[in-house]
Amino acid sequence: MSTPARREQFAEQARSERPDLALMCLLLAAEADPELDEQAMDRAQIELDRLAGMLPYGLRGGRAWATAVTELLGGRLGFHGTPADYERLSSSLLHEVLRRRRGLPILLSVVWLEVARRAGAPVYGLGLPGHFVVGFGDPEEGVVVDPFAGGASLGAGPAELAAGPRTPARTLDIVLRILTNIRAWASTRPEHSGVALWALELSLLLPSHPASLRYERARLLVERGSFREGAAELDAYADVVAAVDDDAAARIRAEAVSARALLN
Repeated sequence: MSTPARREQFAEQARSERPDLALMCLLLAAEADPELDEQAMDRAQIELDRLAGMLPYGLRGGRAWATAVTELLGGRLGFHGTPADYERLSSSLLHEVLRRRRGLPILLSVVWLEVARRAGAPVYGLGLPGHFVVGFGDPEEGVVVDPFAGGASLGAGPAELAAGPRTPARTLDIVLRILTNIRAWASTRPEHSGVALWALELSLLLPSHPASLRYERARLLVERGSFREGAAELDAYADVVAAVDDDAAARIRAEAVSARALLN
């Protein structure tokens, strides 16, 4: 499947009533790994199904599910994270996390979520400041585990968790957070500006995204030498900003003029 076709599929999922979290994670991973073709994506989905099939039947209640999923993924199979995982782009790619059994908190949480959901568990993701965890049962029960720590229970846990309310993360919010992590990884590595660009472009395909991402993409295009395209994007963004801030719009238009000057 070509990159445009994958992006259209990503956009379709983003617009659908019930976006497929695993599929969206695999489609974004394909931007980073050209070898992740349709068959490889199917293998990743099959692996999630296989893991779900290893869970016991007839579980009831959030705590029982949390214990079973953690014993399987964090215990028997050793899924967890380490500080070194923050240095790897592969830690944000679902198929690589399934292969290495290592990843960032949010990708390990995706594995926990997808395996548990396939087995019929009441499960949800929970975005904390600077961290991501997984809850089981009714959010008010507070049965929450940390996949990055191998599924360690947080109980009433950190202050930000105890304070509540515990609002389950929506699929598209999870995807945007993953893409934001990828942009953060690339931002400190100028040689990987292409990674930042595709992460921005996928973020812009989501129905809800910060408007400032358009500005970020425009500036990145200019930095990468696409002066004409970047200037056009700056002008388009300035038109949006002008509705609320004339001075800011003028500054952005001046940036567009400077970008076009680089064509000479």
